[in-house]
Amino acid sequence: MIFLAELKFLNPPLLAGGFLWKILYITGTHQGCPYVYTERMLARIESVACVGLESFLVEVEVDVAEKGFPGFSIVGLPDKAVAEARERVKTALVNSGFAFPQKKIIVNLAPADLPKEGSAYDLPIAVGILVANSDLDLQGQALQGLFYGELSLDGSLRHTKGTLLVALFAKKENKKRIFLPVLSANEAAVVKDVEVIPVRNLKELIFHLLGEKKIEPLKKIEIKSLVEAALPEFDMADVVGQETAKRALIISAAGGHNILMSGPPGSGKTMLSRALPGIMPLMSEEESMEVTRIYSAAGLMTAGEAVVRRRPFRCPHHSTSMAGLIGGGSRPVPGEVSLAHLGVLFLDEMAEFPRSVLESMRQPMEDGKVEISRVAGRVEYPASFQLVAAVNPCPCGYLGHPTKECKCSIREVERYKRRISGPILDRIDLHINVPAVETEKILGTVEKGESSKEIREKVMKARSKQSERLVKFGIFCNSQMKNKQVKEFCRLNIDGVHILRLAMEKFDLSARAYFRVLKVARTIADLEESESILAGHIGEALQYRERVF
Repeated sequence: MIFLAELKFLNPPLLAGGFLWKILYITGTHQGCPYVYTERMLARIESVACVGLESFLVEVEVDVAEKGFPGFSIVGLPDKAVAEARERVKTALVNSGFAFPQKKIIVNLAPADLPKEGSAYDLPIAVGILVANSDLDLQGQALQGLFYGELSLDGSLRHTKGTLLVALFAKKENKKRIFLPVLSANEAAVVKDVEVIPVRNLKELIFHLLGEKKIEPLKKIEIKSLVEAALPEFDMADVVGQETAKRALIISAAGGHNILMSGPPGSGKTMLSRALPGIMPLMSEEESMEVTRIYSAAGLMTAGEAVVRRRPFRCPHHSTSMAGLIGGGSRPVPGEVSLAHLGVLFLDEMAEFPRSVLESMRQPMEDGKVEISRVAGRVEYPASFQLVAAVNPCPCGYLGHPTKECKCSIREVERYKRRISGPILDRIDLHINVPAVETEKILGTVEKGESSKEIREKVMKARSKQSERLVKFGIFCNSQMKNKQVKEFCRLNIDGVHILRLAMEKFDLSARAYFRVLKVARTIADLEESESILAGHIGEALQYRERVF
C-alpha cells in the first residue's frame, strides 16, 4: 500500500524499465491525500528470437499474481524446448539461493504470433520472475539491454547458439548492452558498438544488476588477426605429382570456379580437394562474419570460439538426404550448401549420390542462395560455394588404368555415368582427369612443388584484380559474373573469337558453357596479369571443358 501523493516520487526509469503498477482501489485519505492499495503486476525483459538468419525483438512479460492457484505457464507460441524452461528456471533459481514464488506465474513471449524455439529464453524468464515477485529492487537502467542464454540446473549459463545474431540485431536496433553466457560471448564481441556482458551464472548476474559486483564487459575482438593466424590443414606441397590437377585447382581458387576430378582410387583426388581451401584467399572480416553467422545459427560454433577463421570445407556422405544437403526440416535449418558458403563443398564419389539430391543443387549453384518454404515459415540462407566433385571413371574404378584391369561391362559404365545429369555437369567449369601416380614420384625422388602459402599469394593477386573490376557490381570473383559483365570484361581478339567458334561447333557447347569458358579464360588471364584475353587463355580454358565423365 502506498500513498497516491508518493507516486510522483517513484523513479521514472523504474516505471519504464520493467514494472507496471496497477491501482486496485482507493482505501481512504491521509492528510488530504487519497491513498491506494497497489500491486506490482508485470515485469518486462527484452530478448531476441532467431528465425533462420533473421532476428526479432521479443518481450518476455512475466506476471506473478497473488491470487489464483500456484502454477507456471508459458504462452506465445513456444516450442517444446521453450515450454521445458519451466523446470529449468525453477530449479536454477532455487539452486542459486532464490526462493521460487508459490504463486500463479504467467510468462508471455511477445509478439505471440511469432514461433519461439530453443532454450535461450531461460535467462530473461528467470530475471523477469525475480523482478515481478519484488525480490529485486532494480532501477530501470539496470534492466536495459537484451538477455539471452540457457540455464543449467545449478544456475550457471550454458553455451547457447545464435549469440552473434543477437549482437548484430542489437547493433541494428541501437541496443547498447547484451547479457550472454560467458561460453558464447566471444561470438558477440566481434561486433562493434555493443557492450557484451559475459555471465557465468544467475547469482553473478543479479549482483551485477544490483550494482554490488559489476561484471567487466568483453573487449572488442579483432577478426583480422584471428584469420591471419589460421594455418591451412593441408598443404599443396604434400601432394605428390598431379601437376595438371594442381594447375586446375589454382584456376579454380583464383576465379571461384566449380571443378570435377575423375580418376582411379588412390590417385589423390581427396587430398587435392582438401588442399584447395589453403590456396584460396584469406577471408575478409565481412566474409568471416557472414560464415560465422550461419554457423552460429546452426549451433556449430564451439564454446569460446569467436569466429570461423578458415574457409569452410564440407564433405557430406553420399547417403545425405536432400534436406541434409539443401537444408530443411519442420523448422528449416541450413544444409551443407549453406554451411559451405564462401568455402568448398566436396562431393566425394559424386556418382553415388541419389540423382534427386544432386538435381536439387541446380538452383543454389546458379543463384548462390537457398529459399526454404515450410508450413512453419519461410527462410533464406546464402549458398555461394565452390563445388569440388570427385568420381571414379567406372564402378570398379580402374577404367583406363595403366596396370589394373577394369572388370566393368560397357553397359555398367554407361549406366554409371548417367547418374550425373547433363545440366549438373554443364554447371561445372573445370573437368580434369587425375591419373594414377607414378611409382618414382611416390618414392620421393621428385622434389616437392610450391607450398599453399606461395600459391595463395598468386591467387590473391588475381582476386585483387577481379575485386577492383567487379566491386561496383557487388561481386568479388569471375565465377559470379552475369552475362552482362562477361560481355563487358571478357572481350576477345580475332584469334580468340576464331578458336572459340571452332570449339563451339566441334564440341556443341551450350550457351551456358560458352559463358563459363569465357569466365575461366578471364581467370587464366588474371593469373598471368594480362589485361586482355589471348588465344592461349581460350585454348587452356577449352582444355578443361572436355568431359572426363
